[in-house]
Amino acid sequence: MASNLDYLAPELKPLEEKLQAYLAAEKELAQAEIAATNVALDPPPAPAVALGQRPAPGSFPQPTAESGNELQNLRDDLAAQRQEIIGMLPVRDEWIKINLGYGPSRVGAFSVPAPGSGYELRLVI
Repeated sequence: MASNLDYLAPELKPLEEKLQAYLAAEKELAQAEIAATNVALDPPPAPAVALGQRPAPGSFPQPTAESGNELQNLRDDLAAQRQEIIGMLPVRDEWIKINLGYGPSRVGAFSVPAPGSGYELRLVI
């Protein structure tokens, strides 16, 4: 019976917290991708040039460039978190039960068949 409750072990708490942050970052990335797609499909209207004056270069925000930079930063952060989580896992190529608030969830680092690819993180909630 004790093996069924191993996912509640206190030594797994840092891993649980890191996984919660990882899931929140994945959700933030998904929302940012949607926002970037919306900006790309429906760009803001160009400012009306009044009185024959031209705006100064760089005086208007570039929403597509900003969203692209934000997406790249979020992807880099997510990749760093993924590597940190893989480093925290005690074993490779097998599932570990963990408590993410929904009962026993599973997380694991599994080797990728391509040479030199390392491990990929898999998470089942």
